Amino acid sequence: MTYLLGTDIGTSGTKTILMDTKGNLIAQDLQEYDVLTPKPLWAEQWPDVWLNAAKRSIANTVQKANIDILQIKGIAISGLYGGSGIPLDHEMNPIRPCMIWMDRRAEKETQWVKKHIDLERLQAITYNSVDPYYGFTKMLWLKNNEPENWQKTALFLPPNNYVIYKLTGNIAIDYSSAGNIGGIFDMNNRTWSSEMAQALGIPLDKMPQQIVESTDIVGTLSEQAAQELGLYVGLPVIAAGIDCGAASIGLGIYQPNTYSATVGTSMCAALISEKPIKSNGLIVWPYLYNAKKLSYNFAGSNTAGAIIKWFRETLCQWEIEQEKQGGESVYSILNQQAQAVPIGSGGLVVLPYFMGERSPIWDSHAKGTIVGLSLTHSKAHIFRAFMEAVAYALRQAMEVTGEDLGDFIIIAGGATKSKLWKQIFADVTGYPVVCPLNDTEANLGDVILAGVGTGTLTFEEVQKWQVLDEKIMPNSQAHALYSQYYQVYKSVYQHLKQDMATLSSLAQSQQ
Repeated sequence: MTYLLGTDIGTSGTKTILMDTKGNLIAQDLQEYDVLTPKPLWAEQWPDVWLNAAKRSIANTVQKANIDILQIKGIAISGLYGGSGIPLDHEMNPIRPCMIWMDRRAEKETQWVKKHIDLERLQAITYNSVDPYYGFTKMLWLKNNEPENWQKTALFLPPNNYVIYKLTGNIAIDYSSAGNIGGIFDMNNRTWSSEMAQALGIPLDKMPQQIVESTDIVGTLSEQAAQELGLYVGLPVIAAGIDCGAASIGLGIYQPNTYSATVGTSMCAALISEKPIKSNGLIVWPYLYNAKKLSYNFAGSNTAGAIIKWFRETLCQWEIEQEKQGGESVYSILNQQAQAVPIGSGGLVVLPYFMGERSPIWDSHAKGTIVGLSLTHSKAHIFRAFMEAVAYALRQAMEVTGEDLGDFIIIAGGATKSKLWKQIFADVTGYPVVCPLNDTEANLGDVILAGVGTGTLTFEEVQKWQVLDEKIMPNSQAHALYSQYYQVYKSVYQHLKQDMATLSSLAQSQQ
């Protein structure tokens, strides 16, 4: 029997799985950590946190598997969107924490781009617009606010590519990670854009020069890495790419016009297409499969799963203590209570904008909001309203993507552990929902890419693996009622948009 490893470096944890080439899960390990938020709307991480978590996760998985390591034929590593990428000096040492996708500090830089750069030309080349979300605006923030660190920066490297460098000694960037930087990546020619880089003042020599497919072998494990991981020298390593794209691979999406949403810390809701979708406020980058021809077009909620975690940690201290003492899990209790709450949470609407919002509204000042509270509402009402808010965000993402979304949507990620939440997604969107059988989406994608990259698997073989569960059908009456709440959801944001901007201004003036 032969085996493959898949490691995904996430926003709040790094997970590794080991599978055989028949699709059987043999072992796995998760290492968790927190995001650093030193100031409002800042989100960053020191890269060694990712590196150490990846090493522990891989080593623990190999140890748990207790197999002949020579039968492991490859490992692919995906990762969160690392925003600007890790700024590294000439000795490849990190200069400062990496500003990740969630970070929204580059508001002034965004406004500068809107004023000084031809946005039509920017979109014609990159198929993307400008926002603090994008890596190139974060680079401009570093240039403007930390000039000494900017001068020291010899290279920006995404999280998964940094870990691969530390394991192999080789430098490269995959197409998806390059495209997601926006601004300086040419989607038409799938390479860096010297025209936009010059206009923005970002030297291209600070970017990795080798751009690879997500099935390319970037390097092999060094002697030191092999020893640390309990593996062997020369094991092939593949740069899988952005984690939500790897999740789509894990869901078996290789053809255009399949819509999927991965709901983790954030939500990425995407359509794979042959022709990139531009001018709809979507984020566009090369897909991990057939990167030179297929595009990943997505909208997303910055804090989808994150608001559920926030709810738990902020409002559920009693339940947390009960769980620690051997009681039911907090999420299980909350789900049971929310099940008894009617559609619409008793007249509550939540805006899930706890860290501003990216596509499709693109508003750094957007705030988390609960509208409709009364003395009759309970914690269960509010929790259900949080779940419904993420489903409303998905429906809005689907609307801006277009009409040709297929006959059903695939939903993956932590949200699929909740039967109630899956039904809410179906009822709010009006689409049948299918979910993966196992919670290994990005990691499964990594395994597939490692297998194809090393020649131990083919895409035709993995399409035979059963990865999706039965469809969850929407309730027509529930959908009709949710559609009315959804209109309120959109209206509330429009009515409060200016007030949210004012609140941001007031908060910044007090810092």
